[in-house]
Amino acid sequence: MLANRRPGLHAEGGRAKPERAKPELEFHRPDGEWEAPEGAAPGVREQTLAVDGSGGRRTALVRWEPGTDTSASGVVRHDFWEEVYLVEGDMRDLTLGRTFSRGEYACRPPGMPHGPWISEGGVTMLVVTYPS
Repeated sequence: MLANRRPGLHAEGGRAKPERAKPELEFHRPDGEWEAPEGAAPGVREQTLAVDGSGGRRTALVRWEPGTDTSASGVVRHDFWEEVYLVEGDMRDLTLGRTFSRGEYACRPPGMPHGPWISEGGVTMLVVTYPS
């Protein structure tokens, strides 16, 4: 019978849960608090949707209020992967001189420079981060 087992399932049919895995969640309406991330520009808030036990793998909604400007942070580089999908609104990369809007996506490897940014009308994005 072992040949019929699907990867990731225990013999009893339950899902294997690696130590660093995010929780298994079916569709639901997230109800977590919107919090200001440490060191973020004024007007930035995030709602964590899922995070693993180490905090290294995260999915969050990030919202910037109209007028948010990250110029004080300069160009940013992370030591982790970051994927960003713009859900609504837009943001302007001041280094590239380009505006990105709803429906656009970025996948940034560790060390990729980006920003600083400004959002005149505000923006909401889905952000996924994970270790390199």
